[in-house]
Amino acid sequence: MSTPPRISCVILCHNYGRYLDRAITSCLEQEPGGFTLHEIIVIDDGSTDETEEVCLRHEGDVKVIRRSQQGFGQSLTDAFLLSSGDWVAPLDADDWFHPSKLRTCAEAMRGETLFIEHWENVVDVDGHPMLKEPHPGGNTSTLVVNRDAALSLLPASNEIFFHALREAGRGIALQDPLTFYRVHPRSMTDRSTPGLSQDYRAEVCLALSDRLHAMYGNPPSWATTHVLRRISQHFHALASGHRVESAVQRKKRLSALSLIPGMLIATLRARDSLDPWFRSLSSAIAGRPLVRLTTDQGQQAES
Repeated sequence: MSTPPRISCVILCHNYGRYLDRAITSCLEQEPGGFTLHEIIVIDDGSTDETEEVCLRHEGDVKVIRRSQQGFGQSLTDAFLLSSGDWVAPLDADDWFHPSKLRTCAEAMRGETLFIEHWENVVDVDGHPMLKEPHPGGNTSTLVVNRDAALSLLPASNEIFFHALREAGRGIALQDPLTFYRVHPRSMTDRSTPGLSQDYRAEVCLALSDRLHAMYGNPPSWATTHVLRRISQHFHALASGHRVESAVQRKKRLSALSLIPGMLIATLRARDSLDPWFRSLSSAIAGRPLVRLTTDQGQQAES
């Protein structure tokens, strides 16, 4: 019989002490299944609130890495460098896991799968539901990633780096809502300033595209050079789409239109669907954002 996968839960925390106890408890109270909870690590990235006190209450159950603030990208990178499980389940300290998360994800750890993502329940600052139905994931707390595969993509500035495994055909998407994703005024990402979130995402996608390009000469075990070329162009096209959206949100229609040809070229090279390009083209022509901004819930895709 094969050995059950060892899963490391790594909680990323900077001044989220008021939420941290629930995050830790959600890892400790996972339902048993075909996996081993190898370790729970809290990376305290220079917190100045009650984070240290909360960690002390769980002494013996969690390993705490406390250091001066180095930022989200370094904390996410360290989640993989400092853990030792076969798989890593990162968790933002203001979110928490459903009790069946690890059991359900472990059932998907088969074949050539290296990347698992799942849906989420979106809740408010007090943990009350904000949406009637579960929401597709893709963010930090909705991923479980094979550690060896992730190491080849480090350093990572954002969880989007690990989406490369999905685009390489090594991922699986579950529609089970296995994370509670908390939206609150002190969330890390500013989603209310027009264009700011899109500019950030564009930078991440371009950095990932460049990283994949640099791997052409020595491809990792999970992709060939041909696959790396395709997904590098995929993330280049995504970056262009985010830039178009940013320009439209900032009411810079001509700038948005000037980005459309480059997005089309990258989309064709990636052999991606043209649907996103058509949406960006329509948005640029009409001057109407694809994403609406709200003061209470941040950004939401148009219905």
